[in-house]
Amino acid sequence: MPVFKPFRGIRPNLDFVEKFPTRSLDSFTQEEINKKAQENDTYIHMVKPYVVSKSKDIDRNLRKIRNTFEENLAEKKLVQDDFCYYLYQQKMPDKTVYRGLLGLVSVDEFNEGKIKKHEATIKDRKEKMAHYLEKVNLQAEPVLLTYKSNSKLELFMDQEEKNVPIVNFKSETGTRHKLWRIDNRLKMQQIKEVLEQMDAFYIADGHHRIGSTALNAEHMNSKSKKVTGNEHYNFVYSYIVSKESIKIHDYNRLLKDINGMATQDFLKKIEENFSIHEKGSTPYFPSQKFHISLYIDGNFYSLHVKHDLRLKERNGNDLDHFFLEKYIFKDILGIELESESDKIDYVKGDSSLQGIIDMKEKVDSGEYKAGFGIYPVSFNDLIKVSDKEIKMPPKCTLIEPKLMTALVMYDMKH
Repeated sequence: MPVFKPFRGIRPNLDFVEKFPTRSLDSFTQEEINKKAQENDTYIHMVKPYVVSKSKDIDRNLRKIRNTFEENLAEKKLVQDDFCYYLYQQKMPDKTVYRGLLGLVSVDEFNEGKIKKHEATIKDRKEKMAHYLEKVNLQAEPVLLTYKSNSKLELFMDQEEKNVPIVNFKSETGTRHKLWRIDNRLKMQQIKEVLEQMDAFYIADGHHRIGSTALNAEHMNSKSKKVTGNEHYNFVYSYIVSKESIKIHDYNRLLKDINGMATQDFLKKIEENFSIHEKGSTPYFPSQKFHISLYIDGNFYSLHVKHDLRLKERNGNDLDHFFLEKYIFKDILGIELESESDKIDYVKGDSSLQGIIDMKEKVDSGEYKAGFGIYPVSFNDLIKVSDKEIKMPPKCTLIEPKLMTALVMYDMKH
């Protein structure tokens, strides 16, 4: 069973709850961050010394963030709850509802493989994030974890949603956010008992966040003479959701060139492992797994992975991303690793034609030679790849829900 602990969450005073939190900083341009950083009493303003500072004294900048955080606490702009779990619900503009529980998971269990991953991480990025955690001691955005369905937990959340939430507001994107505090001992025990029956959690989003927290814990433990495992830094702030509260969208590829090859020659080489069907100029979204959409020279093609190739790779490496990376990027174009190539870029999708249309527009602009649209990875394939400890290429899964940063935070000092 993976550990899932209650914690003393820190959240904006109700006067600031609509202003202080933000969507993930990764979703902003630097220009947007610079503008947002000028607004007082926001999370982005709090981390301003790190995200917009011209000073090269990084540690000094990080100390400023910690000081501002503690000032906000002292001034009651931020409040700290007693030990609890939180039920957090998002209702999207299209009426889709995501919900799950906020709590803490153990770094030790991540290291032991009870919290399973499907994506490789970049060492430099993890080290940078770990250094931030060491100096600021604050986790503001939870890692998104998922698990197989559990009817008892769904029923528990159904019941809890009948209560009045402690937070209820609509963000600038039109999403409604609701938060319930679960601090009743009997209820917390019920959650614990249900989760004890689970074998593992699976990382849906936040591989670098959980990896950097584990790296920071390793550094901190190496400095300590006595380590119990219960130190605040040995836990990861997490949001756990079932397969009913997760949506996996397509993440499509753009290719800058095909090594000077003629398009017909490129298609002929692809045909060795894929059946090709021309679709004309109308945007084509792949209809199912093993069907890849190719857009090149104004035309769409459907690439069907041949049956023999599917059988060859059926031990877990049978995601369309693997077929594309290995049998087209590597074998035809000599690209050994997507993550290290400057020829490949990515386009986000939303499980509709829009991602394909965006891909087409970028190719038509002349900046790219071709685009590949990929059918979204299924929940079961995500679990299978994680269980087999296979690492997907970068940017295979675009996952919802996207979580608010600083709606609730975890202080690693108190």
